[in-house]
Amino acid sequence: MGARRWLARLSFVLAGLAVVILVVFAGLRSLAMLAVAAVAAVVSLAAAYVFLSRRGVVRWLSLGVFVLAPIAVIVVYAFRNLLWVAIVAAAAWLLTGMTARLALAGDQQDWHMPEHPAQPPARHPYLIMNPKSGDGKVGKFDLKRKAEALGAEVFLLGGAEHVDVAEVARKAISEGADLLGVAGGDGTQALVAGIAAEHGIPFMVISAGTRNHFALDLGLDREDPSTCLAALSEPVELRIDLGMINQRTFVNNASFGAYAEVVETPAYRGDKLGTTLNTLPELLQGHRGARLHAQADGAQLEAPQALLVSNNPYGAGDIAGLSRRSRLDRGVLGVVGITVGSARQAAGLLRGSHSAGLELLTTKQITITADEPQIPVGVDGESVLMPTPVTCTVSPGALRVWVPRDRPGIVAPKPPVNWSRLRQLAGPAQADRIQVPQ
Repeated sequence: MGARRWLARLSFVLAGLAVVILVVFAGLRSLAMLAVAAVAAVVSLAAAYVFLSRRGVVRWLSLGVFVLAPIAVIVVYAFRNLLWVAIVAAAAWLLTGMTARLALAGDQQDWHMPEHPAQPPARHPYLIMNPKSGDGKVGKFDLKRKAEALGAEVFLLGGAEHVDVAEVARKAISEGADLLGVAGGDGTQALVAGIAAEHGIPFMVISAGTRNHFALDLGLDREDPSTCLAALSEPVELRIDLGMINQRTFVNNASFGAYAEVVETPAYRGDKLGTTLNTLPELLQGHRGARLHAQADGAQLEAPQALLVSNNPYGAGDIAGLSRRSRLDRGVLGVVGITVGSARQAAGLLRGSHSAGLELLTTKQITITADEPQIPVGVDGESVLMPTPVTCTVSPGALRVWVPRDRPGIVAPKPPVNWSRLRQLAGPAQADRIQVPQ
């Protein structure tokens, strides 16, 4: 506690130092510095929105503004001999954030998932592997041979014919499989995980996909998927939640609106960046895509352009589903709704969770309706057409996941900087406040 108290005090000292540097070395010009930086940030974000929502000459002009705005700030500071002041003050603020988070880290006592004994031992593990996933990681890391050496039966996906992975998993269980595992993408992981949960048998993740978001949140090694096979010999069990969308399981998230429309475009897989840039203008201007409405625990989200429903919320108010979830066992869905109709609203996103165009909440159930009978939905990165209404729920503790006892693990999430809490920590210890009777 003593170390945390001094870190909190150091945070206030560094914050004060940043202000003193501005006042002493820039004087009244410090206000102009802050104003120039704030205006540049708003202009850059507005230019980014115009770039994404327009085509033709306007798009490329806005890109130029986006690039030139921060450069203009640097030039202005340099001509005013204030560049070094800005750099030193920014460094002090950066250190303030670091020390503040270190001081507040002790408040996060329950950020990791509990482990349970993996019993009884699996006698007939059955692993489904996709040789094409992750640019051929199954072959590159010799996963089939290594898994079979540990006693697993391996089914390789491949060939020109479509394979019903769900049917493969069910057939394996009917023939005595007592553990299912997947080396492949998150979409395949979710499908087989749902079958494992349905039959109450353990599930195993092998990080052989492209992004491996699910493996990341389980603390697995994404660089070397062969290390995941240690779950066959030295496992521990995590009991995690499963997301459900119209009776289909998902392990990461389901996305609606702009993102789902982009993923559904046939050209997306061949040219992701080009397809996104060509599709977004119509989506953001309301000329394409269904008008959505969502209801969750009394909260109403009207006409969000993008909606993300995740199996447990992402950290730090992540609006894109790109960060980490330190826990997958809290029994709730995370919901992010984004509504941006103008450059002004785009600039408002600078305020983060306080933006008028951003809705963040948690719920156990959310229902999405639309003005069309079916809508595209991105389920763990795969586009699926679903009839409306679409209902997402969470199944707490539905999945038993076996992971290696020795694995990289989960990095502690960064706590938000709470100045009120920092002030409490920085104050005198409780014992110091006790008055000794005279």
